[in-house]
Amino acid sequence: MIYKKFKELQLSTLGMGNMRLPVLKTETESHIDKEKAQQIIDYAMANGVNYYDTAYSYHNGESEIFLGEALKKYERESYYIATKFNINSNPDYKAVFKEQLHRLQTDYIDFYLIHALSDNTMQRYIEEGSVDYFIEQKKAGKIKHLGFSTHASINTFEKFLEYTDWDFTQIQLNYFDWLYSHTKEEYDILKKRNLPIIVMEPVRGGRLVSLSEMAELKLKKAHPDWSMASWAFRWIKRLSSVVVVLSGMSDINQIKENIETFSDELFLTDQEEALLFDACHTFKKEVSVPCTSCRYCCNDCPVEIDIPEYLNIYNKYRTDGRWYAINALKKAESKGKPQDCIACGVCTSLCPQDIDVKSVMKELAELQQ
Repeated sequence: MIYKKFKELQLSTLGMGNMRLPVLKTETESHIDKEKAQQIIDYAMANGVNYYDTAYSYHNGESEIFLGEALKKYERESYYIATKFNINSNPDYKAVFKEQLHRLQTDYIDFYLIHALSDNTMQRYIEEGSVDYFIEQKKAGKIKHLGFSTHASINTFEKFLEYTDWDFTQIQLNYFDWLYSHTKEEYDILKKRNLPIIVMEPVRGGRLVSLSEMAELKLKKAHPDWSMASWAFRWIKRLSSVVVVLSGMSDINQIKENIETFSDELFLTDQEEALLFDACHTFKKEVSVPCTSCRYCCNDCPVEIDIPEYLNIYNKYRTDGRWYAINALKKAESKGKPQDCIACGVCTSLCPQDIDVKSVMKELAELQQ
């Protein structure tokens, strides 16, 4: 495992994300598959991963509880916990923080984040007192390092950076967003400030694990034994300001492959980066909506549409054709259907990718007519 220095610490460059743990599903609900998830944690610990990321709302609140149980058999100094406060999940920041310490079975949090900064939440985080409260918790030793994750505009991002002396930031960083979003601008701002970066969505919620046939062909020709995920990770390894790359690994094979990728110093050459960008341009032509399946849009949908499921169908429809979509729509298990969408726009207001969901639902509904 490669390690990078963060102040006095040595952090594993691969971090374990706990938003997409394996689950056991029933007809009405799903819960973390604790046995399989524990195997993943144990493998990570045995192979040098020491950064574990979670949040108050992940897996409907089960993620922090599971992680506290999974890590308690290890020496507390052998790992670092990162968790977050999201004002939209529960605005009572004092109660949330107290509960998080209890869930995680710890007296302190190593890396604490203001969660999912957006243009709509920045003022609330500041004016309602949560940021100042967490600054005080840091002074008291209950938080070791304070940062924030962001899905905000560059203007909001820079304003929030000025509010206090942050220890780190967490940004969505992958080669797709580097080319087509404002990720590169965010990175350059942080690099200029010498602010360490934790990477989220390095493969865009799994979207970059499998590319279009033509895009993959270009990359496989150069390195037949590299997976699409390893291309994404090796590109990020070029970036000197990145300290930890989070990966939400949901099975043992994923973590084995990722640990192998982060066990050497190999990163893309300039020529390989140019090839990856060319493949990405090819891929983008076949990608319609950049959903990462974060599910922030789901809880407030008034007609209970499983929006990520239908966005995935939509993307496949754009690459595989109408008949695929018609068959997939028939099999979808969502309570709400595209034709039930009332175009209220709540989902888009909560979407970090700013996807025009109502238009997608309209198009899918028309496919079934």
